Amino acid sequence: MTFSYDVAVIGAGFAGVTAARDLSLAGHSVIHLEARDRIGGRTFVGEAFGRPVEFGGTYAHWSQAHVWHELKRYDIGLTRRLAIGRCHWLADDAVHTGTPAEYNAISKPLATRWLADAREWFPLPGDITAADTTAIEKESLADRLDSMGLSAFERDVLSDVMATLVHSESEQGMAQFLFWTSINGGSWETFMEGAGGFPIDGGTKRLLTAINEESSAELRLSVPVAAVDDDGAGVTVTTAAGERIRVRHVVLAIPLNTLGDVAVTPPPPAADMIEQKHPMRTAKIWARVKGEVPAFSANAPAGKHPINSARTEYRYEGDTLVVCFCSDAAAIDPTDRAAVQRALRLFVPDLEVLEVASHDWVGDPYSQGTWVHHRPGHLTGSVPLLRRPHGRIHFASGDFASVGVGGIDGAIETGARAAREVVHALRGDS
Repeated sequence: MTFSYDVAVIGAGFAGVTAARDLSLAGHSVIHLEARDRIGGRTFVGEAFGRPVEFGGTYAHWSQAHVWHELKRYDIGLTRRLAIGRCHWLADDAVHTGTPAEYNAISKPLATRWLADAREWFPLPGDITAADTTAIEKESLADRLDSMGLSAFERDVLSDVMATLVHSESEQGMAQFLFWTSINGGSWETFMEGAGGFPIDGGTKRLLTAINEESSAELRLSVPVAAVDDDGAGVTVTTAAGERIRVRHVVLAIPLNTLGDVAVTPPPPAADMIEQKHPMRTAKIWARVKGEVPAFSANAPAGKHPINSARTEYRYEGDTLVVCFCSDAAAIDPTDRAAVQRALRLFVPDLEVLEVASHDWVGDPYSQGTWVHHRPGHLTGSVPLLRRPHGRIHFASGDFASVGVGGIDGAIETGARAAREVVHALRGDS
């Protein structure tokens, strides 16, 4: 039987570029197919306001083993954001203001109580089978909040705390928040520092480019894949244009919400999760604000304000860049400067927004959503099924990571794992 390549890697986000690099460095012939006209997936350094900005995933941390290993491999560091001086938060229909210490004194006890059982459910977070998670996997964020007997103010403060990571409290599973907390030693603060504390020096594009440049895979951009057919002896990859490519193994490194758009034969496991998709339909908006305004953060509960998290990120040419996260991408037009200004002025009344910029991840056919937060039952039930080889098809994505679920670290983790699996399988084929 004739094969065009040993492996096809489909998708060129962090999972795909890692898998393609590792497989090609192991001496295998690799074709690397990406539907977009760029690498990066849900990380995307674009141009706005006359400078590069991160429209997608951005942050990394030394506690994240896989991304930290890659940063050290290419001698890339991390940078700092502006230190926050004032916090504003919407709770019980009023905006409150204080120092970070004052906000922390109110929010930390609530978050600690909310997540107190994280280590009980995930005593060994590197192995989610170490405890029976059946009960907690039935619980949504809303279920947990409703059960705590909170005042309206307290509930809103807790919603503020998690605002950046929420689209729908009723659709998102509590298990993932507990898991994230457990892998960070039971500390929500530590998790949040890793999730949003330190941008990569030079941006995500710098690290992606370094990984990709070490790969000898044949990279083809603007090539969507329509079908992947494993007949037991090999795999046929069919592009949307009708080209058929015969390979020994495939690494399918695309987001959960797009898996259903590729005809996979035999049908993959976790069919319920693939059909339902994950619920994250959020938005990230950059606002250029006039002048060097005092550094601030702002939070509002999901569903109660168009912008649910905002903070000053950088100074630029005498102005300030503010990054905003919206729990519901449909709640505000990210191209409407005046609408973004009105939303931010709830917290800082005199802000003048000069320009706005964003990328529509929900409408993007190759993402159909932002970072993953799994529905109840999926994190420990369906997701592990996609971490196993499916015949000659191997799945990779931060959406399916065993530790770094939902982030760059998890994408690299799964890309490296898939490459190891394929290298081992190819030895058996020979």
